[in-house]
Amino acid sequence: MKDKVAVITGAGSGIGRALALELARRGARLALSDVNDAGLAETADQVKALGAEVHTAHLDVTDRAAVEAYASTVAAHYGVVHQVYNNAGISGGGRTILDSDWAAIDQTLAVNLFGVIHGTKAFLPHLIASGDGHVVNISSLNGIMAQPTLGAYCASKFGVRGFTEVLRTEMINGGHPVKVTVVHPGGVKTDIASATLRMAQTEGYEVSATEKNRMRVYNEKLLKMPADQAARIIADGVQKGAPRVRVGNDAKMADRLVRFLPRYYPKFVVNLERRLFGKA
Repeated sequence: MKDKVAVITGAGSGIGRALALELARRGARLALSDVNDAGLAETADQVKALGAEVHTAHLDVTDRAAVEAYASTVAAHYGVVHQVYNNAGISGGGRTILDSDWAAIDQTLAVNLFGVIHGTKAFLPHLIASGDGHVVNISSLNGIMAQPTLGAYCASKFGVRGFTEVLRTEMINGGHPVKVTVVHPGGVKTDIASATLRMAQTEGYEVSATEKNRMRVYNEKLLKMPADQAARIIADGVQKGAPRVRVGNDAKMADRLVRFLPRYYPKFVVNLERRLFGKA
């Protein structure tokens, strides 16, 4: 990682911030972006305190032209780009497919899937030119296993997984000097569940008691792994050139469950949901 130029989207909080700090400790030069300017500034201050060189920018990953311009800006600033961590993401509403509105579906796919595609496409020529490139796309446990009320989120994260695996085959087939890693985090202690509730309230949705309880259960029982621990696991996997990184025992368990019981795992998931959140 030392002296490598690493780009991280969604660096203003959560896994993105933890990754920035972890890579800074390993000697990387950083290009950090987010739509949350205040959070991004806090991350930048923490990274600078570790002695790392950092470039920051406000970036909406759903804006294709903006991402392409950003890639050119980072390449011009550092002269080279070695790694891109397409991390920016949202949870996507938490309602059934029947009850979800199109705006929430569109936004979730725009950020979680097209944000990854935009970042990959924009930076890929620079990664190839570096002679030692690496694309790291953040999927989810829900890029392996489906779950009720997460239709758009699962679609986006399964999409990230498929897109990234296709990219890996193309880098091998083309003989390009770019490694490709897809990351499947399980329950990492971030603000993603609470942010979903705040987003719904900001947009004028009436948040039910069931949805509030769901957020509470996520925060208290499911989102347990510290973000800095998740960042170390991801960074270790990238340094090893791992094609896939599962973060947490829950992600590993979900992977095994889907592989060995593909027919029956949906019933298991529904039963677990009812025990955790109550019957829908």
